[in-house]
Parts: sequence; C-alpha cells; structure tokens
Amino acid sequence: MTSTDNHQAPALGDRNAHYESLVDPITNWETDFDHMHPAYNANAPEIWEQLRGGCPVAHSPRYGGTWLPVRHDDVSAIAYDTEHFSSEDVVVKRIKPTGANRPYGGAPPITSDPPFHHHARRVLLPAFAPQKIAAMEAETRAFCHGLIDKFQSADVVDVADQYAKHIPPAVIAHMLDLPLEDGELFRDFIHVALEGIAEDQEVRQAGWQKLDAYLDRRIAERSANLGEDLLSFLLTAELNGNRLHPDHVRGTVALLLIAGIDTTWSAIGSSLWHFAKTPSDLARLVREPELLPTAVEEMLRAYAPVTMARTVAKDVEIGGCPMKEGDWVLLPFPAANRDPAAFDRADEVLIDREINRHSAFGLGIHRCVGSNLARMEVRIALEVFVERFPEFELADPAAVTWSVGQVRGPRSLPIRIRSRAAARVK
Repeated sequence: MTSTDNHQAPALGDRNAHYESLVDPITNWETDFDHMHPAYNANAPEIWEQLRGGCPVAHSPRYGGTWLPVRHDDVSAIAYDTEHFSSEDVVVKRIKPTGANRPYGGAPPITSDPPFHHHARRVLLPAFAPQKIAAMEAETRAFCHGLIDKFQSADVVDVADQYAKHIPPAVIAHMLDLPLEDGELFRDFIHVALEGIAEDQEVRQAGWQKLDAYLDRRIAERSANLGEDLLSFLLTAELNGNRLHPDHVRGTVALLLIAGIDTTWSAIGSSLWHFAKTPSDLARLVREPELLPTAVEEMLRAYAPVTMARTVAKDVEIGGCPMKEGDWVLLPFPAANRDPAAFDRADEVLIDREINRHSAFGLGIHRCVGSNLARMEVRIALEVFVERFPEFELADPAAVTWSVGQVRGPRSLPIRIRSRAAARVK
C-alpha cells in the first residue's frame, strides 16, 4: 500500500453548512429529530441521554415517519426481530423501499432478509476469517507509518483528514485489488450514499450513476482477468450451486467500498479524538501498550460509529409505541452502548473495562461480517500513532467537525503533537 491520494476535498465546515441548509431546523429532538442535521452527530451522546430520560422511543414525521429508540433493550429487540422489521434498505431516505430489490437489496448481505440473508452471509465468511485478516497486519502497519512520515515536522496535523480517512480505503483497495488512487472516489461514494441523503434527487442520482459505472468497469475488467483477490472471489463464488447474480456481486462490492470504509475511518478518528482530549488515558496506553486490545473494545463501545435502519414490515409495538408498516426505524447502536441499564458506568470511558459486550458491530443476524477487519485496522492505526507520538492533544476543540448521517465520526480533527519517537520496524 502506497498513498498517492492528493485530492483536495471541500472544507468540512462548508460541507456541513451545506448539509444544514438542506434540512429544516430542529424544533424538538423528541418529536422532530433529523439525524441528517449536523447538530445531531455533533451532540449525539447528550441527545441520547436526554431521550432516555424522557422519550426513549422518539418519533419524527421526517422521511415519511421515523422512529429512534435509544434503550439497549428496544434496539436489541428490533435488531433480532426479522418478522416485523425488514433490512431491505438500511439507510433512511426520502424514498422508501418497495421490495423491488429483493432478495439482494442494494448491498447484500446487509440489505437481505431471511432466508436469503443466511446464504449471502456465509459466502463472505471465508474472506474475513481471522487468518486472512492477520496476514494483512504488517502491510497495514507499514501504510500507517508511511502516512505519518508525510507529516514531516508539522506540529499540528488534521488526523481525521491526513491519517484516519486514508487507512480503510487502502485496506479495502488491497483486498479487492483496486488502485489505491481510487480512494477519493470511494469517499465520494460515501458522501452520496450516507451523507447526501437530503440532496436533490438529481444530485443523488448522478452520484449513484457514477458509482454504478465505476463498479461495472472494475467488475468487467476483473471478470476478464481473475486473480486471488476478494473481487475475483465474489465473481467465482457459488450460492446454492450457482454463481452469484451480477446484482449480488455489485451490491456486495458497493457495501465494502462504502460501509467498509466510512465506519472504520470514523472509529479510528473517534479513538484518536478520545486520547487527544484525555491525557491520562494516553499516558496509560503509552505505559501499558498491552492494554491496547482492551482499549480498542472500549473505544468501539463508547464511540461506536454505526446507526443502522429498518423498515417496519408488519405493525408492531416497541416500548409502548405503535410502529406502522412502512415506517423507518433507526437502530442507534452507539446509544444502546451508553445505556446505564446495559453497562456499568455507561457514560464513562474506561480503557481497562473487562466486561464489554458492546454492540458496535450490530446485534442479531446482521452483526458485521467484517468485525475482525475493523478491529485490526483500529488497533494498528492506534498502535502506530501512539508509538510515533507518545504525547498529543487537541489543537482546538472547537475546530473538531463531525460527520452527518448514520455513521458518526470526526471529519476534521486538528491535533497538536507534543513529542515524537522514531518509527520502529516490525
């Protein structure tokens, strides 16, 4: 992996101001919330705490009717209930799913319902086996060191923009054997799929057409020249004795390019944000590097990036609230992870937390198939950064900018480096 990405993205403040201009002002988080308003992710833990105390299953008329449960028990009940809740579309948007994309959905297996989901998930399991992921550690570590080398002697770096956002695209590109320089295209697709929900339909359609054209081109190229990569694996894999349908292959590659990048990018950034603002935890991690795997699990619990969505397939009541067929339901796994009924000292970040059955990777049948990969990326990214910079802090807390939409993480994170160490070859 060698970074070649010199693309200049729009300023994050400008982008979030644009997103804010696309949605109506929030009047009340209990009855008029909008997860696409930048204020939601910027203040999410406080909003979840407020809702838990007064309206644990919030409802908004936006997007044709959307529910937001914040208690762990309610989120879990919905995630496990595949009779009353469908996963055909896991991103809330203005247009609701019609069933036309079944059984694949747009990104199988995450958008597939039973019984097809079971078979689609099993197809992917070998590609994400622990030994496969372990084989990628050395190259991922070297790539992280290479990114840091580019900081040179800068005292302040934006680690969300200059570090975190580059790691997952490089890993996914390596797995699919796609050009590393396509990384900025991958991030453009993320903006279309996850952050640009409130854009005009023409803008969104143009973005999806660009993604479709890219996928069609890369899939056609690989079909003519198969290798040992994950894309070739999908093109030759079989389900129930048949090769995967082209829509299945395309949707799964789209899933990897979008969900496989944005989530881990956000988790790495949130973890660095925590250690930059919590010097005692950073100092302890430097003193006790063996604590890193446990600390990673706590970062995933406290700053879980992903909120999934479901649509109500049959009328049902959750938490005393009548959910009607066709309603959207957000599943904020990070809110569930901060529920005091599920975790002791839930709102405290304890990097030595021993019992940590968090739901950062989801609950139920759709638990993330790439969890081993994500854990490896977050662990290596933190390990390398802390090794190279034993002391760092937020350069300007007010300059931290958060993403919008169903994946939460810092998009601008200026950090001041206070001490440096030479890179160690491993």
